[in-house]
Amino acid sequence: MIHNPYAKYVEGNDLLRTLEETPARIDQIVRSWPTETFQRRHAPGKWTAREVLAHLAQSEMVFSNRLRFALADDDYVIQPFDQDAWMRVEPSADGRAALDVYVALRRMNLALCRSLTPEQRARTVRHPEHGAVSVEWVMVFFAGHERNHLPQIEAVDSARGV
Repeated sequence: MIHNPYAKYVEGNDLLRTLEETPARIDQIVRSWPTETFQRRHAPGKWTAREVLAHLAQSEMVFSNRLRFALADDDYVIQPFDQDAWMRVEPSADGRAALDVYVALRRMNLALCRSLTPEQRARTVRHPEHGAVSVEWVMVFFAGHERNHLPQIEAVDSARGV
């Protein structure tokens, strides 16, 4: 199995706890934002907070599908997606709606992840870019991916002066 590019963000942490805590932290930060905060960027030329939240919601949809296909279908090949192309499809996705989708889908995905046996977590699928990967690898990928985006949300929040 190939190296997981997001593993460094969750290394040394309990994976299921990480999958639970990160969206809870993002929800805690964002829930009380005024509308204008969603249009702020964590750095010049980067996505707005609204776009980051839309991306997290879209990624959670992908996580949902990858988990279920990997568990249900033999010989499953993961379909990669171009995050920028997906963002162009939903250029003005609502930040609060994206947050709600992300958090709700994660609750459902987390329940599934918690129910998995060691054998299910070890089940392998093919990824065109990463080769043979396990369900566990997919879980680590998405847990680390959102941990990578957490500082962006925190930076937007810090810039509010709260």
